[in-house]
Amino acid sequence: MAASIIDSRIFQGIFSTDEMRHVWSDENRTQKYLDIERALAVVQARLGLIPQEAADEIVSHCTLDQIDMARLRQQTERIGYPILGVVTQVNQLCRDKLGEFVHWGATTQDITDTATVLQIREGLALVDSELAAISAAMARLAREHRDTPMIGRSNLQQAIPVTFGYKMAGLLSAIERHRERLAQLKERVLVGEFAGAAGTLASLDKGAMETQAGLCAELGLKQPLIAWHTIRDNIAEVGAFLGLVGGTLGKLSMDVKLMMQTEVGEVYEPYHHGRGSSSTMPQKRNPISSCYIHAAISVVRQHAAALMDAMVADHERSTGPWEIEWIVLPEAFCLMAGALKQSRFVLEGLQVDAAAMRRNVDLTEGLVMSEAVMMGLGPYIGREYAHDLVYDLCRQAIAEKKPLLDLLAAHPEIAAHVDRAALQAMLDPANYLGQSGVMVDRVLASLG
Repeated sequence: MAASIIDSRIFQGIFSTDEMRHVWSDENRTQKYLDIERALAVVQARLGLIPQEAADEIVSHCTLDQIDMARLRQQTERIGYPILGVVTQVNQLCRDKLGEFVHWGATTQDITDTATVLQIREGLALVDSELAAISAAMARLAREHRDTPMIGRSNLQQAIPVTFGYKMAGLLSAIERHRERLAQLKERVLVGEFAGAAGTLASLDKGAMETQAGLCAELGLKQPLIAWHTIRDNIAEVGAFLGLVGGTLGKLSMDVKLMMQTEVGEVYEPYHHGRGSSSTMPQKRNPISSCYIHAAISVVRQHAAALMDAMVADHERSTGPWEIEWIVLPEAFCLMAGALKQSRFVLEGLQVDAAAMRRNVDLTEGLVMSEAVMMGLGPYIGREYAHDLVYDLCRQAIAEKKPLLDLLAAHPEIAAHVDRAALQAMLDPANYLGQSGVMVDRVLASLG
């Protein structure tokens, strides 16, 4: 019986992915506990801290199919944590009391934290793959529409012309920064935990640091400099990273929604029969993926804040803040997977209407080119004076519903310096795209 949007049989494919849900599933998490206990036994036998026979026996039982999950639930509800339940079951599966050497010198949080890091590693790999695909889709759009004029907007009002390639390249630059952040944070986050009751490894009177180093190496993780049981900046950084990625995906979805408005019609989400239709208005073609992106990333941002709350932990082992991570980290990753999936779908099939973009540029009959005219007149009559003059003529054009070109050409102060042809050139959007193309090329070149 599913109670959350992530596990809903109806919605799970919209708000998350099967791959990410597996990463944070009970089964995968429990197998991670077993992987760590297996690695710990292997390393400690190698160091001579436990008998090799015991290690071999422990290893033979560190598979999920030997764990009674129903019993584990009961043990967890009774004890409060799942680790002791797993350890008890493995111990009881072993012959001749060899299982007494399982979990040697470890504490519950060592296994839980390290398992979380292993899950984070798998989750980040999925995020990285989706970011790479999104980057490729954005790069294609930026390249194809490098010189496709569209109106830039400021405070939801028409501003000056840009290009659609420029808009895509701006988002692409953010995605590439996220990919860089992801590579950097792995060095800080993919770190194991094996420190014992209060972090000092007092439980092992010999081979303590060697066990820690060997365990981390066996799992492919970095060895910590010091215990991080209640030093949680690493986990919070993961949340912050997901929040940042979500912000960029949210920006994408916001612009797509606005550009899909009937009065704008510049881009459309990919079309499939019936997608985005209304139950009562047959003409509707609603944005769908963009709405789901917006909803998902909004929750991820709240979860990022919750992970920062979890940093405020008491003493050497905390009473409550740690459990915040158990609640929000899986959901943050799962929702982010859904947002990434929907963003990739939008970008790879985005329908771009270049004619509509040009129509919207021309909508004001030249008013959006007023800055170009001001700068063109500046050398003759001064920039500020030109600003005020063009401002008044724009107001007149709006009031009298006349093309700005006609009013400019008829004004004696302007006609004394530039003719109608020169004014028409100033009002041509293709002549006022600034360095849009150069900037697009710079972003594309940075991809290597």
